[in-house]
Amino acid sequence: MRDWTGKRYWLIGASEGLGRALAEEMSRAGAELILSARSGERLQALADSLPGKAEVVTIDVGDRASVEAAAKAAGEIDGMVFLAGVYWPMPSQQVDAAQLEQMCDINFTGAARCLGAVLPKMVARERGHIVLTGSLSGFRGLPGAVGYGASKAGVMSLAETLYADLRKTGVDVQLVNPGFIRTRLTDKNEFSMPFIMDPEPAAKIFFDHMNTRRFARNFPRAFSLVFRLSQFLPDWAYYRLFGAAA
Repeated sequence: MRDWTGKRYWLIGASEGLGRALAEEMSRAGAELILSARSGERLQALADSLPGKAEVVTIDVGDRASVEAAAKAAGEIDGMVFLAGVYWPMPSQQVDAAQLEQMCDINFTGAARCLGAVLPKMVARERGHIVLTGSLSGFRGLPGAVGYGASKAGVMSLAETLYADLRKTGVDVQLVNPGFIRTRLTDKNEFSMPFIMDPEPAAKIFFDHMNTRRFARNFPRAFSLVFRLSQFLPDWAYYRLFGAAA
């Protein structure tokens, strides 16, 4: 169990959904939060509602200058949690170039930009905590997930490499891979979403994992096993089961 009292954590993507619910969990535990997203108004409303200390720093993770300015404004931090993301359901037959690029740029490259702004200082002082948000959709390619699945797979690989490099240092790296969470993003889906969760119980699982020293957490557990086991299927079996219907 970590001691959160007085620890400064930068939550990127905190204005709504899972990020907002996680901010509430962490604030109740005693953490001091720097809340970041593009919407300063929503962030301020969240900051005003939290029981603990919180400040607002707006950011556009798609812009390096904005990330660097936000990191400077955030100042000395004990940890960073990256939850920012965009999503559009997109089959390969209906690719929208702008949306495809934005999913890759915000979800994956945005995480890399923010990481680059904070990790060198953590490595230099041999202390810090990085938490990245992947997705069950990142384990293997899924139909209708062009852009989103690839961006999350990139985040997951990034976290794995960080953990491999830093696991014997004072910099902790963790990865959380959720399934479906009820947000404005999943509201775009027109298909059935098994085991879909509300943000609040999902945030509890997320924060519970942050209180451990384990690297990765996949949830909901039963649903996540489908994705983990799919990695062991040969291609012909996997695409027969998970490929788009003809």
